[in-house]
Amino acid sequence: MSPNFPFEILPETELAINAVKEAGNAVMEIYKHDFTSTTKKDNSPLTEADLKSNDIIQKIIVGTGYPVLSEESVDSKKRLEHDKIWIIDPLDGTSDFVSKSGEFTIMIALVDKHEPILGVIYWPTNDILYVAQKGCGAYKFANGVWEKLTISKRSDLRNCRALGSRHHLSSHEVNFLKLLNIEKFSERGSSLKVTDICSGAADLYFTMTNKIKQWDTCASNCLITEVGGKMTDMLGNELKYNTENIYHDNGILVTNGIIHDIVTERYNEFSRKMANGN
Repeated sequence: MSPNFPFEILPETELAINAVKEAGNAVMEIYKHDFTSTTKKDNSPLTEADLKSNDIIQKIIVGTGYPVLSEESVDSKKRLEHDKIWIIDPLDGTSDFVSKSGEFTIMIALVDKHEPILGVIYWPTNDILYVAQKGCGAYKFANGVWEKLTISKRSDLRNCRALGSRHHLSSHEVNFLKLLNIEKFSERGSSLKVTDICSGAADLYFTMTNKIKQWDTCASNCLITEVGGKMTDMLGNELKYNTENIYHDNGILVTNGIIHDIVTERYNEFSRKMANGN
């Protein structure tokens, strides 16, 4: 990792970078060979890589003394007594890991008073690191070079590029895309949907499911905020972290910020029609 960070980083940011890199190396060793996948109670896949990454990350960040909310650990509600906590997804996109699409990431965020103040995302198969820190912008580190992320300025929905899940796209979501008159749509794995929007390669991602949890969004929320984009629920409500309920009950909407309000307005129309059986 280059010592020439593009901004003055917090000690926690450097710690998170080291953690995702070390976890990423371990994950790739498993990825290169045959591995087995089991199914958790919620029917999501689980591999040795999820657990190995979780162990590595927690051993590295434990010295900070902050509680940890992780997909692969038991949730201790004692975290609610603290302003600062780590929220981690040791392997975001396990389905993509299993299917060998390569589109999986490792995510770490630090939350202070319900808001992410740093977000680190590592894409191991491409050795690309994304880093954001509150008030400092968001950056990509690839091939030894730091690049500041810049979001798109598209305002016409018809010209926008939308991303959706490869494994979880619902018929309602397809119908909503049609309502938006968006023709440019691609499937994308894990948090790479958000990093694509952060870099201007796409403009919109949404999901209507109520199964998204805080570790699925926290690090990428910091990135999208720092580039001037926006992440809310589908109704336009801000997302809060380190709350008792870890689910985002009203889905997720991520945009370049410019088109955010019009998408939420269209969603409210869509929801009313759905409620009326239209």
